[in-house]
Amino acid sequence: MHTKTMEGLAGASLNMKMLNTPFRVYKEAERRGDTAAMERAMGYVGEFADKAKDYQKKTEKGMKEDANEAREKAELEQENAIRKRKEEREELEKKIAESRNGNKDTVSISENGKAILSEKPGLNQTGTDNSVPVEETADANKMEPVIYTRTGEAAQSESSANLSVSV
Repeated sequence: MHTKTMEGLAGASLNMKMLNTPFRVYKEAERRGDTAAMERAMGYVGEFADKAKDYQKKTEKGMKEDANEAREKAELEQENAIRKRKEEREELEKKIAESRNGNKDTVSISENGKAILSEKPGLNQTGTDNSVPVEETADANKMEPVIYTRTGEAAQSESSANLSVSV
């Protein structure tokens, strides 16, 4: 809260409370019929009311300043947020560009692999399945499943076990 706002609220409240005293004096003077005391009391009431209005104006000015400061602060925060988002987007675009360009995997073929490729003429074509002979794929499909032990050795599988499931 702005200092002008606080000062205005406190001053207006105090002057409104102080207004009660001369007003009470006015009412007592009216009952007695003392017009001079009534005029003096009304003068004080008017002064306190004017001071309260002045403090009310000061409060309004303070509230306007508070609103302006809050609006400027919100605009500044919004600009900072936009700037941070732009920076984050640029960093992300840089990372994406680096991942596209710099981080490529390379494949190197050993001398043994090159020798095998030169022996089988159909293997050097990439993306084709014609390089594997039909007999090799048929043998691979006919192979029995192998279970390995904890030491990494192939264990003998029991092919004679018959399983039946009834539902």
